[in-house]
Amino acid sequence: MAGSINKVIILGNLGKEPEIRTFPNGGKVCNFPIATSENWKDKSSGERQERTQWHNVSILSEPIVNIAEKYLNKGSKVYIEGQIETRKWQDSNGDDRYSTEVVLRPYKGQLVLVDSRSEVSNQNNTQIINEDFKTKTNNEISDSSQIIEDDEIPF
Repeated sequence: MAGSINKVIILGNLGKEPEIRTFPNGGKVCNFPIATSENWKDKSSGERQERTQWHNVSILSEPIVNIAEKYLNKGSKVYIEGQIETRKWQDSNGDDRYSTEVVLRPYKGQLVLVDSRSEVSNQNNTQIINEDFKTKTNNEISDSSQIIEDDEIPF
């Protein structure tokens, strides 16, 4: 295979408050778990069933870390796009351990705050934040698809 894709998309709720760590060089990283759930009706018993999966998320993009630090709380509904990565580390006994997580790297990650702003700042819009550090509301997104006249094209 000539190429491959490593892309993860998750829509879920934060399981705990984001953990922000600052490095001596001033860089930041943010870690938190996201829960995703699926529901179904059991055919044999007729009862509703639910299964929850937990996904560890690590944000390495400093602009997105700043947004996460400012707006995310336990229970916040978020949409994220990142890459799945497994890293090796050693525990206190010197044993090798492995952690698999969704990583949002600079220029490769996206974070969308799905909760309405009323839950964040007493307004009622959805806020979208992506890697190039743009913040738009749904109204601005729909207004941005304007028709360009031929006279406005510079060539």
